[in-house]
Amino acid sequence: MTKKKRINSFTRLGDYLRSGDPALQHIAETAYNHNPWFTPADVHRALAATAHNLSNDRLQDWLAPYPFDGDTDMTVGLVLAGNIPLVGFHDILCVLCAGYNVQVKTAAADPILTFHLLTKLREIDPDFTAKISVTDRLANFDLVIATGSDNSSRYFSYYFGDKPHIIRKNRNSVAILTGTETNEELQLLGHDIFDYFGLGCRNVSKLFVPQGFDPADFFQGITGFADIINHHKYANNYDYNKSIYLINGDEHFDNGFLLLKPDERIASPLGVVYLETYATGSELTERLEGLAPQLQCVVSKGQLPIATPVVQFGQSQQPALDDYADGVNTLDFLAAHR
Repeated sequence: MTKKKRINSFTRLGDYLRSGDPALQHIAETAYNHNPWFTPADVHRALAATAHNLSNDRLQDWLAPYPFDGDTDMTVGLVLAGNIPLVGFHDILCVLCAGYNVQVKTAAADPILTFHLLTKLREIDPDFTAKISVTDRLANFDLVIATGSDNSSRYFSYYFGDKPHIIRKNRNSVAILTGTETNEELQLLGHDIFDYFGLGCRNVSKLFVPQGFDPADFFQGITGFADIINHHKYANNYDYNKSIYLINGDEHFDNGFLLLKPDERIASPLGVVYLETYATGSELTERLEGLAPQLQCVVSKGQLPIATPVVQFGQSQQPALDDYADGVNTLDFLAAHR
């Protein structure tokens, strides 16, 4: 398969995702029945984000620096995460666009959506049939990309360490407030916090706020997300953490569907966003640089002199094709081993 042929096939897959085909509604409902975190609204959100990147122009621009003409007999094993819908699809896209065969181990939480898109891709271009396999156990692969937690990364390193690999660990994202944000900007920030219930590594789990920060303005800006508390699994987490803070006498702020808790840690529990104050911009920059190994992205309405990718309010869950997880360029990795 040529690079042009692969691009055309994925463009047609994007057309399908944009088509409003009734099959997509059915698959969204099926995914929700399998995993209550995958609400139809969030599934459609993930499908739309995927479709946005699967355009001919975007794919051509993204792949332009790489030859990737012709196929290779080499196989890349993928261990996919399942914390949010289709979170592993970008790895599949990278591997197939680079001309490799792909062996996919889907997450137990997200087998349905990924399998559906792979099935549709093989319908669009039967040449992909021999290049794609879905398996419960990786075997006979040449490279591996595995995504999981800090704990699972040790397991991955033990079993896959003798192969060229990318092994990803826990990451979180943070947002910077200056106290001058409008209600509209705070509403956009609400998407960075609440889309996919905050389960993604690109979701904001912590706010850096100026000294004297008043949570009332922030809470006013995110009132449009109050309905999240009606999701029973989210509500259970919110109630549990609220109870712990009340029992322990921990300082926190509560608007009825989100808890803000002063804390220096980055990874907050579900239903909670941590707070940390800063005095000066230089102090904040130094703090963020120190946290870089833990950060996926930083949400801010202004640019920052840091290595971690900075995105605008409302954009953390809208990654571009070249927004690589953990800052590791997957296409560079694949090109280096072809």
